[in-house]
Order: sequence, then C-alpha cells, then structure tokens
Amino acid sequence: MKDESGNRLGSYLRARRELVSPAQAGLPPGGNRRVPGLRREEVALLAGISPDYYLRLERGRDKNPSPQVLESLARVLQLDDIERTYLLGLVAARPRAPRRKRPEHVPERVHELLAHLQVPAFVEGRAFDVLASNPMAVALSPRLRPGQNRLRSLLLDPEEQAFHQDWTKATADFVAALRTTIGDDTDNARFVELVGELALSSQRFRTLWARHDVRTLDGGTTTLHHPVVGALRLHRDKLPIDDVILVVYYPDKDSESDEKLRLLASLSPTESASTTHDRPADVPRPKTP
Repeated sequence: MKDESGNRLGSYLRARRELVSPAQAGLPPGGNRRVPGLRREEVALLAGISPDYYLRLERGRDKNPSPQVLESLARVLQLDDIERTYLLGLVAARPRAPRRKRPEHVPERVHELLAHLQVPAFVEGRAFDVLASNPMAVALSPRLRPGQNRLRSLLLDPEEQAFHQDWTKATADFVAALRTTIGDDTDNARFVELVGELALSSQRFRTLWARHDVRTLDGGTTTLHHPVVGALRLHRDKLPIDDVILVVYYPDKDSESDEKLRLLASLSPTESASTTHDRPADVPRPKTP
C-alpha cells in the first residue's frame, strides 16, 4: 500500500477510467486503443478540464483539485454515491490527526449477548478478523472461530470458497469493503500485513485490489452451502458496537433454512466459553493451508 499512499488520487482515477468503456461514455470505440477503458484526454474532454491538468492529477503533481473538478470526474467515471464520496475524500485538503494504536476489544456485554443468541453470531474487526463468536457461528463455519480472518479464508480456503453460492461476488464485495474501511489509514500495521499477505498469495485479490472498487458491506441475504445440512438462505445484519461489528445470520421464521439451522444446532456439541473470548492482539493469527 505504500505506493498507493503517495498518490492515492492518481491511482484511483487511473483504475476507474480503465473500467469505463468508450461506449459507456458515449464515445466511438475507435481503433488501435492501447489501454482498456478511456484515454486520459477523453476523460479530460468529458470533464471539461485540460488534458495537461488531468495528467497532473493522475501523476500526483496536483493533489488539490476543486470539488467542482472532482464532481465532474465522478460523473465521467460513472461513480456511484459511495465511490464519489471516496473520491472526494482522497483530496489531501487537511492534515490527518495521528491515530492512537489500540487493540480491538469486544465489550463484555457483547460476550453476554453472543452467549444468549440462538442463531450464528460473531464479532469482527476492521480487517475482517473474527474477534469472538458463539457456538452456532462455529457450527455454521469453523472459519468463524476467533483468530480467523474472513477475507483470508474466503480467498485461500477451498472449503470457504465452496461455502458461498456466489464466491465471485463475495470476494469482490469483501475486497471493495476492505479498501473502503482502510480509507486514508494506509499505514495501519494490520491493514499493511493483510494486504501484503493476500497480494502475495491470491491472484484473485491482486485483480480486485487493482480495480480500486469501494463499497460498504452491510446487511443482506445470502445463500450458503453447509456440508451437512445443505443450502441455507440466511439474512445478515451488521451492527456497529464501539470499534467492532456484531454480525448476525438468521433465517426466515419456520422456513426450510430455519429447520436446517435447528438441525445443525442439535448436531453440534456445546462449545466452551472460549469461543466468545477475544484473541490477544500479540498472538499470531493462524495461516490458512
């Protein structure tokens, strides 16, 4: 992430223009195009700025474009609201306050809540580290034990890949959400560690990271394939609590997935309370085979 942190605006503009085709921008495709997507001069023309000024933006020579210029670029690059907000936040208009490094902590009341929930529930940190989970979460997936990392499992663990009905979409969503979460916190040691590891070990991650997609990973409905009870259609809610996120999976009441989840609960032995304890920050996280 070091290279990106020096010219994050330019890296983002370049990645996004490569994803917009001439046809999408209302331009003729032309011949002998050497780059995917739009050329720099095409972006400049459509945004109403000079090609030289746009070149300075991409190369990091001008890091303080006006909001009007950024809005024009967002329109040309066809950014949605989340992507537009991310673009506006890349401009170094104000000094960043130093961040205090403190370990992510699961409040005791959340441990109590996890113990009482009868559906899969767990707590994750900003980098998708599982910090705490209840027995039903572990019954749903052993990759939801504390100390695991959800993004690493998704990209590197074949069992987790088979677990998701739409693995391609899941990986794209997770990587885009990670970039959104990182924001300007590019020197955070945990983020640097995770991005570096996945960049070395996963071609899928490298491809997605280069796109500079940003989005939030909020609630929704997903289909998961459990090796014992089969397909489960579950709703997912993500609830921020202090500096961490409580994630809860639950089915429609009296649905087939509800019955399967109850069967899974009956087949799963009750686990010890250690399932809902934080993993100390200095304990190495397990590597996925």
